[in-house]
Amino acid sequence: MAAQSPADAPDWLGACRRSVAAIRTMLSDKPTIAERVIETGTRGEGGDRTLEIDQAAEDVVFGELQRLYDAGARFTAVSEERGVVSFGSDELLVVIDPIDGSLNAKRGLPHFALSVAVADGPTMADVFFGFVQDFGPREEWLAMRGEGAWLDGVVLDPTLVERRNRLGKLEVVGVESADPRWVVQSVDALEETTHRIRAIGAIAVSLCQVAAARFDAMASLKRCRAVDAAAAQLIVREAGGLVSFIAFEDPLAAPLDLEGHSPVIAARTAAGLADVAKVPVWPQAERGPLPH
Repeated sequence: MAAQSPADAPDWLGACRRSVAAIRTMLSDKPTIAERVIETGTRGEGGDRTLEIDQAAEDVVFGELQRLYDAGARFTAVSEERGVVSFGSDELLVVIDPIDGSLNAKRGLPHFALSVAVADGPTMADVFFGFVQDFGPREEWLAMRGEGAWLDGVVLDPTLVERRNRLGKLEVVGVESADPRWVVQSVDALEETTHRIRAIGAIAVSLCQVAAARFDAMASLKRCRAVDAAAAQLIVREAGGLVSFIAFEDPLAAPLDLEGHSPVIAARTAAGLADVAKVPVWPQAERGPLPH
């Protein structure tokens, strides 16, 4: 595994791993639901109410970014809570969700993650480093553009395909943004294409399950933000899967900003992606073509 950046590049992986250790310590100091549900009284730049644990996790990551800046790195951070913060250059974007799955984290549910992506351009296609740490099972997901993807240091097999039941339906599909109103509107499409559904409650983690072929496919039922998906979509693609942000003609053209532009879908094969594309609640007229 290419664990380190080139010698003349910032140590993105080291910064992520140090952040994980500090966030894990912070969370262990707040083990109860009563401690984790406390809000700061403000909303982050992404629009959600900010929890104290969200802010503390972001402070950890920004401490590491400052450390990279002090060592000579120049970039712009795009983060769930603070928004867009310049560290001297906009040629590189660092897209951060300090805790993807905050609702899970505050309620003591197992899947929530630190998600960090680094890009040399403005869209999903430009992400060259993706890191997701799922704090529940303590799994580290990593991808480098053109080099592959790894789970806890073991390369993910890019040849894996989906499994289907005897009726040809995808065996397991992950569903995110699972508000009951959106689920109800997606029921017919889910019944048509899917044998069983699972809702983890964290888009980054759900995408990673597709990367490992634990899920045959996944779909967010409404628009997601870049902070939720930027890192994990690279992990899926480097692990041999396919990803589409269906509101765009180019499936990887979703911008790396704080707006919710499009649902995201992912699958192990083009056929699986075509099936799961029927699921998200999104006007058919606004869907772009699927990648081949």
